[in-house]
Amino acid sequence: MTVTYTARVANARFCGFSKLLLAWKGSIYKVLYKEFLAFFVLYAAISITYFLLYEDQKRHFEKLAIYCNHYASLIPMSFVLFYVTLIVNRWWNQYTSIPLPDRIMCVLSGGLQGNDERGRLLRRTLMRYASLSSLLILRSVSTAVFKRFPTMDHVVEAFMTREERKKFEGLHSPYNKFWIPCVWFTNLAAVARCEGRIRDDHTLKLLLEELNAFRGKCSLLFHYDMVSVPLVYTQVVTLAVYSFFLVCLIGRQFLDPGQGYQGHDLDLYVPIFTLLQFFFYAGWLKVAEQLINPFGEDDDDFETNWLIDRNFQQVSMMAVDEMYGDLPVMERDRYWNDSNPRPPYTAATLFVLRKPSFQGSTFDMIPKEEMHFQPLENIAENMEESGTRHPNIALFNRLLTAAHSPSSFMGVAFRRTSAQLQRLQHSPSTDRCL
Repeated sequence: MTVTYTARVANARFCGFSKLLLAWKGSIYKVLYKEFLAFFVLYAAISITYFLLYEDQKRHFEKLAIYCNHYASLIPMSFVLFYVTLIVNRWWNQYTSIPLPDRIMCVLSGGLQGNDERGRLLRRTLMRYASLSSLLILRSVSTAVFKRFPTMDHVVEAFMTREERKKFEGLHSPYNKFWIPCVWFTNLAAVARCEGRIRDDHTLKLLLEELNAFRGKCSLLFHYDMVSVPLVYTQVVTLAVYSFFLVCLIGRQFLDPGQGYQGHDLDLYVPIFTLLQFFFYAGWLKVAEQLINPFGEDDDDFETNWLIDRNFQQVSMMAVDEMYGDLPVMERDRYWNDSNPRPPYTAATLFVLRKPSFQGSTFDMIPKEEMHFQPLENIAENMEESGTRHPNIALFNRLLTAAHSPSSFMGVAFRRTSAQLQRLQHSPSTDRCL
């Protein structure tokens, strides 16, 4: 089941994330501890072997260790971070591609009329076809769903009728046939339109548009399963991580301090920083391994079986059947005669009342004297007296002249407008626009 911890980090506090470090389910410790122990045991075995060698053998081993440590930096480990970023984006895009019938449910509930058994049968069958299509695609990509519905007999027992199975299996195709219930949906919607259950073509168009969006997500989910991250990309990252730490098994050994090798003045016996480096880089690789296919059975994989139950029971059947035409009695709300309605607050949220309403970031500025309106003559005189060479002084003078002689100002404006019209008339782009 997906590990949810959002409520525990709702508010930022001192060492807020540190409380999550003790969690086991869904943690990095659970997925990495075997590799971590294997690396530590191998490192310890090589270290013990080093101290059991003869002196001349130790010298050869020390040269090999210094050589490995020197050239280990040439392995591009930063490449792992870009790979994990790609996998996380792909993981979230796959989640948003899961088909949900909620929008189809809303259109059907309001667009397909009829309180009789025929209307009820049409609505339930249409929603069952949509749910069947999502079941078929999830069964194709999710191991958890496939284990729940391993054969078509299990699908028939849960979603299909025997007649529907005959038609489904009678259509021979070498490709995945998850789209067949969507075609049944469109055919049945056309029948409902002919019967007048769907009253106009606009409602039918809206219903089919929602179905096409639903079917598009099913198809996208199928293509995410078919087109994986290129294998060469995954191989390069995996080889980079494994080869780096295989080299570190020898290159990060603590050598005899008496030999005076640079960086080997102190023997700590336990390679603390090498183990931390392994934890981070190998942990990133494990994150990618967990997220590259979120339709498995890992701790943080998608709850596909829960989605099937929710979509079929709550959305597909309850909303279009039991809740069809079911409305609460309309009555005046409690703020009917209140000109300033405000929902109540609890004692824990009273601080909201003390905060003033936000008006804008400039409302806290204090108006200064130069912010008051003044005649243009006073502005120009003040600028001339102060000797200010403002670049807009010529503009002020033109505005003053225009204000004193409006006829000349209109004449200039008219002449400029006429000249612009003449240029537009002779411009080839104007002909195209006209």
